[in-house]
Amino acid sequence: MQTSFDCLPCFIRQAIDASRVFALDPPLRERIVREVLSWAAEMDFNRPPAIIGGRIHRRLREITGEDDPYREAKSLQNRMALRLLPRLKEEVAGADDPLWMAARLAIAGNLIDLGVNGEFAEEDLLREVHSALSGPFAGPREAFRREVERAESILYLADNAGEIVFDGLLLDRLPPGRVTVAVRGVPVLNDATLAEAEEAGLTGRFEVIENGSDIPGTLLEECSPEFRKRFADADLILAKGQGNFETLSGREEKIIFLFKAKCAVVARRAGVEVGTSVILGTRL
Repeated sequence: MQTSFDCLPCFIRQAIDASRVFALDPPLRERIVREVLSWAAEMDFNRPPAIIGGRIHRRLREITGEDDPYREAKSLQNRMALRLLPRLKEEVAGADDPLWMAARLAIAGNLIDLGVNGEFAEEDLLREVHSALSGPFAGPREAFRREVERAESILYLADNAGEIVFDGLLLDRLPPGRVTVAVRGVPVLNDATLAEAEEAGLTGRFEVIENGSDIPGTLLEECSPEFRKRFADADLILAKGQGNFETLSGREEKIIFLFKAKCAVVARRAGVEVGTSVILGTRL
């Protein structure tokens, strides 16, 4: 997906928000914002917007020496999701179509970002998740089921912490023994790494691999050779989140994207309204 002019304000917002998380003093905050402005002036608009996001956080790690400033927030997100998990498992088991319910909940789990500040109660989150289930949705149910059932090997590209707990609901409904889960190779934002996958209980149930990259998405040229081989060998790739859609949409591989369209740029690309939950693939 190409970068839009509408992405430019978001880059600046990301830089400002991240500088607060890293607790930069005003001179350093100004420095990183000015650097982002200079990158934007020279960027290739034919490339995905996630490249700038990765560059921002890479630079902040260099400046501060902090490898994972979102670690505490990510752990909080996982704990919140894990406390909800028993109730959500009951909802999946009692659904007329457990696979489809699990897929819908996996997408709705992205709302757990709202719990970063620790003031978002579990009941509030559960209410928001149910609201997402009844909200706008785009995706072909039977085509999704068909592709999942026929795939001999499935590579599942995870997105955020907290959300990765919800992903487990869907992973448990996929054909057993055929699934590998991929997480970020280096901490960036609140994206899930191996540590968060372990907290979420996935490492004991599935093979979990790292992609070798710190881009908030899956930019293959930035990933490790081992990951690229697994990507190429998979019969089906299930890609969670906007970042993966931004970096992988338009490729020829059999990819199904599962995400919530949170911004106008992504919504236009997907052909939906902002706020829509989406299951989208070129072969669906």
